[in-house]
Amino acid sequence: MANVSSSNGLEKRPKLRFPGFDEPWCSHKFSAVFSFLQNNTLSRAELDATGDVLDIHYGDVLIKYGSILDATDNTIPHIISGHESTNYDYLQDGDIIVADTAEDKTVGKTIELLNISGRKIEAGLHTVPCRPLFPFASMYLGYYMNTPHYHKQLIPLMQGIKVLSISKGNISKTEISSPQTIAEQEKISRFLYLLDQRAAAQSKIIDALKKYKRGALKAVFTQQVSFSAKPQKWDKYKMGDLISLQSGQDFAPAEYNDQEIGVPYMTGASCIVKGETVVSRWTQTPRCYAYKGDTLLVCKGSGSGAVVRLTQEKAHIARQFMSLRANEKMTSDFCYYLTGFLSNRIKRNATGLIEGIDRGTVLNQTVFLPPLHEQKKIARFFSKLDFTITAHENMLDTLINERTGLMQRLFI
Repeated sequence: MANVSSSNGLEKRPKLRFPGFDEPWCSHKFSAVFSFLQNNTLSRAELDATGDVLDIHYGDVLIKYGSILDATDNTIPHIISGHESTNYDYLQDGDIIVADTAEDKTVGKTIELLNISGRKIEAGLHTVPCRPLFPFASMYLGYYMNTPHYHKQLIPLMQGIKVLSISKGNISKTEISSPQTIAEQEKISRFLYLLDQRAAAQSKIIDALKKYKRGALKAVFTQQVSFSAKPQKWDKYKMGDLISLQSGQDFAPAEYNDQEIGVPYMTGASCIVKGETVVSRWTQTPRCYAYKGDTLLVCKGSGSGAVVRLTQEKAHIARQFMSLRANEKMTSDFCYYLTGFLSNRIKRNATGLIEGIDRGTVLNQTVFLPPLHEQKKIARFFSKLDFTITAHENMLDTLINERTGLMQRLFI
């Protein structure tokens, strides 16, 4: 797109503030940059894991995919044979797909297609597929159209109350900004792509560590491996023989506040962030159900089965929680990891999201317990593993925050 002037005939000031990015930018109406393509209206029920034609569903554009979609991704759904569109102009590298409907202002989320290599791909339900009328650097449009700089143009054009949508006509009213040369566009897109690749690699490391932890929990608590040179027999108990269990309860609104006055009050599974509990309310009511180091089990709602450690000195807990405190037979650290191992079994026995996990289900779990010295070795091993996972998660958060900041500064 070399030497193209802006829509008002004037070149805009450079939008990039980084060394080497000093070229003037130009701006064009969307309708001058793209032609609209055909989409289908297939529901999820008409998609499958196999088929001759791939389908890009708007729900996946909004949630599953990033700015760039590599067509080699084997998670892209297929259209069930016989449901394909007739005389369809299949999508090409560089085409973009805009989600035109969402429950919030994520309407307009966009992906750019890459590495199609002869694959047949259709744009699906509630999408607006578009094809550039002149060349752009690969991936540039995918990144640019997900920036706050572009998305803020869409917000006043959205329509609806419970569900928001945006029409092709309103999308056409927006402007697309870019450096004048493809070479300069490429610098930006490659830079952001490398950041995305680094974040994706980091996510894979985290997933691998969590998978390893799940396997290690199973191996240890089914006694397939031992932490002692001379393994000793593990004694059989009911969970109720090893813990005291407190169920949480809700407070009246007058009993708690949003200021840090009184005792922390955990109001539900939303308080859990990466295995830590965070304060959402404070209360002066003089009763406490949990203390630092206790294991909290989410027993109601969509988070049922989640297990965390209480990090505050003491806290009230809402009815979505149970607090498990180990007695003298078991260390609190071992209790936490044992409950984590049991959580899937406990969750399978739950009566539903509303009723959730009952006290009897927890207390009647049959478990095997090693001597205290081995409990401590096991807990230390998993604690170090958790530390490693948390460190990698923090690294991923840093990468994501840096990318977000750069996206805001690259396109201003």
